[in-house]
Amino acid sequence: MRVTQSGDTSPLAGVDLNLLLALDVLLEEQSVRGAARRLHLSEPAMSRTLGRIRKALGDPVLVRAGRQMVPTPHALAVRAEVSAVVERARALFAPGRDTDPRTMTRTFTILGHDATAATLGAPLLTRTAREAPGIRLRFLSESPVDAPFLRQGTADLEIGVVDTTAPEVRVETLYEDRMLGVVRAGHPLLDDELTPERFASEAGHLSVSRRGRLRGPIDDALAALGLTRQVVGSVGTYPASLFVLRDTDLVGIVSRGSRPLAETLGLVTFPIPLPLPPLEVGLAWHPRHDADPAHAWLRATVKELMAERIAVS
Repeated sequence: MRVTQSGDTSPLAGVDLNLLLALDVLLEEQSVRGAARRLHLSEPAMSRTLGRIRKALGDPVLVRAGRQMVPTPHALAVRAEVSAVVERARALFAPGRDTDPRTMTRTFTILGHDATAATLGAPLLTRTAREAPGIRLRFLSESPVDAPFLRQGTADLEIGVVDTTAPEVRVETLYEDRMLGVVRAGHPLLDDELTPERFASEAGHLSVSRRGRLRGPIDDALAALGLTRQVVGSVGTYPASLFVLRDTDLVGIVSRGSRPLAETLGLVTFPIPLPLPPLEVGLAWHPRHDADPAHAWLRATVKELMAERIAVS
């Protein structure tokens, strides 16, 4: 398909719109070889297509960085729009074709903290292999820098405590979670009734923060009671903290939904004796995915698996 109009001098005049599909796949794969495989083309043909895209956009699109290729700032800026156009074109020209999960061919990027992949990854990948074998999933960890990942198209679905303020992002709250204390089996803190005073003073604490923060809501709740705790360190993810807690006398925290992960390592969880605010756990996505059957299948499957997980935690 080409855009042609008499007297049209815009950059899109005469551009093959099939290049949009190729651009979408190139930005997803960030590899000429990977894009060629996805589109069933030879690598030289894919390289020529990339050259045509570069000429049409007036931008390198993908540039070499060591042994990999990375998108340019302009490519990142248009990525979400390109993906949205391709999705709308699929829905327009092939209505109903991709409503069966078994025939869908997509790659989705899921954003969330590491505990999400650790607890949800196995059941979600198992369900995907059984029900939608053409769908591939990439789990991205939360970034220490806030960025509009859903708007930019860097991620297709966010799972967890969604704190985005972007007005166009769809947010669906699934359940309220709470934080639990977690220690190694046989920890002295478990011997007697746990009071705020014992919780604060009888052991050092390990913080979990993607930004390396050493203070959080627990410290605020303790301060309201005139108490402080000794935070001796911080790690970036909950799974990493569990391995530290297993081999020390430090006290950590874990969400109720991630309790099975802690118990797998032989750790013991307990209610924190403080009035902590609940955590609203849910999903977030950009509205360009609303009518996409593949994304709707992904959202429904994640919701079902998360409901099962919280029911047994």
